[in-house]
Amino acid sequence: MITQDDDVVDRDGAGKRRLSRRNFIAASTGLAGSLVAGRAAADSLADVPPREVGADLSGRSERSQYVKISRIPEATPGKRNIDPSDAINSKTPLDKLFGSITPSDLHYERSHSGVPDLDPAKHRLLVHGMVKKPLVFNVEDLKAMPSISRTVFIECTGNGWENWKKADPDLTVQNTHGLVSTNEWTGVPLKFIVDLIGKERDSNWMLAEGGDAAGVARSIPLTDEILNEAFIAYGQNGEPLRPAHGFPMRLVMPGFEGNLNIKWLRRLKFGDRPWMTRWETARYTQLQADGKAEQFQLRMDTNSVITSPSGTMVIKPGYQRITGLAWSGHGKITRVEISTDGAKTWQDAQLNSPALPKAQSRFQMDWVWDGKPTKIVSRSTDDKGNLQPDRKSFIAVTGSNALFHYNAQQTWSIDETGRVRNVLD
Repeated sequence: MITQDDDVVDRDGAGKRRLSRRNFIAASTGLAGSLVAGRAAADSLADVPPREVGADLSGRSERSQYVKISRIPEATPGKRNIDPSDAINSKTPLDKLFGSITPSDLHYERSHSGVPDLDPAKHRLLVHGMVKKPLVFNVEDLKAMPSISRTVFIECTGNGWENWKKADPDLTVQNTHGLVSTNEWTGVPLKFIVDLIGKERDSNWMLAEGGDAAGVARSIPLTDEILNEAFIAYGQNGEPLRPAHGFPMRLVMPGFEGNLNIKWLRRLKFGDRPWMTRWETARYTQLQADGKAEQFQLRMDTNSVITSPSGTMVIKPGYQRITGLAWSGHGKITRVEISTDGAKTWQDAQLNSPALPKAQSRFQMDWVWDGKPTKIVSRSTDDKGNLQPDRKSFIAVTGSNALFHYNAQQTWSIDETGRVRNVLD
C-alpha cells in the first residue's frame, strides 16, 4: 500500500520501489503538477468535508451562494460606478470566467434605448426591396426552416476604448475588454432567406433594422463571406434569445462589428447602395490620424488579452498559471504568444481546444514569478497571418483621436508587492 507519508518512496510486498502518491503526481504532470500537488495533496479522507443533504429540485439551477459574479454598467470611457439607468454598456466579467463560452446572462450588453419587451407571437420580420418576392416571417416560420448552430464572438466596436489616450492603473480586464463575449447561436442562414425572396442581381447591399425605440439600422455589403456566414438567430446557448440580446430574433454577423448584429430584427431591405443612416454617418465612423473619418470599417481585428493575472489582482512569488482569451474577425486563432518581461522576449502559449473560426479561444501558460517588478502581455495571430499590433505601431497608424476598433496589445504591470495594474506599454 502507499503510505500515509506522501514524501517517501514505499516498497510493495516483493520489496520493489514504488513512487508515493505525491511524487507520482509531480512526475506525471510536470511543473504545474509538482507545484500544485505539493500544497494540495490530502493525507486522508479526514481532510475532505462531510456529505450534506441537498436542496430540493427546482425549475432552474441557480449559481452557488458562494459565487459572486456579475456584469458592470458603464456610461462612457472613464465613467463607471454609475446608476444602471444611465448606462449604455454592461461589461462581461472576463476575469471570472472559464473556457471560452460566456453564460447568456453575462454576455455583454449594448443598447441605445433600453431593452424592448417584444411579444414573439406578434413580432414580424419584413424582407423586401430589390427582391422578386417580398415576404413577412414570424418566429415560428424561422423555427420551421433549416437551422445552423455556430459558436462565434460578438464584440462592441468600443471594446478597449479605455486605453486610447491614457491608462487608468486601477482598471480590471472587465473594464478594459468586457465588451466581447462568445455564445453558441442557433438560427436560419441568411442565404436561405435570400433564396426564398429571390434577391435581384444588382442588389448588393442590405439594410438591417432593429425593433428598439432607437431604430438602429445598418447598411451591410452582401459579400460572398457575409452571404455564406450571416444568419438570423432565435437561439442562444441552447435556449431562446435573452431579451437583452435580441429576443425574439437577431442578425448574427460572425467576425463583424457588434452593431451590425442587429437585435430585435424587424426588417431586411435589399438595394444597390448603402442607405447612409445616421448609424453609419454620425455614429459608427472612425476618426483617423489625418483628421478624415472612415466609414464602413466593419470587421473586428485580431485581438487577445490576459485575464489572469490582470488588473487589480495581487499575486505572490512562485508558480502562476497565465490564462486569457484571443479572437479574430478574420478567422481562427492559430497562435498566442506571451511575454513576461515587457515584450522583450516571447513564448508560445497553449491553445485550448476547440479553436473555432471567429470565436474566442482560451490560452494558458505556466510561469514562475521571481518577485521582481515586470510586465506581462499577450499577442495573437490568426490563420490569415494577422498579428495583433503593439500599442506604438497601432497608434502610429490610427492615431489617438479615434474611439472604435482598438486592438493593441494589453500590458499589465506587476510591482514588487504583486499588485497588477493597467499600463499602456
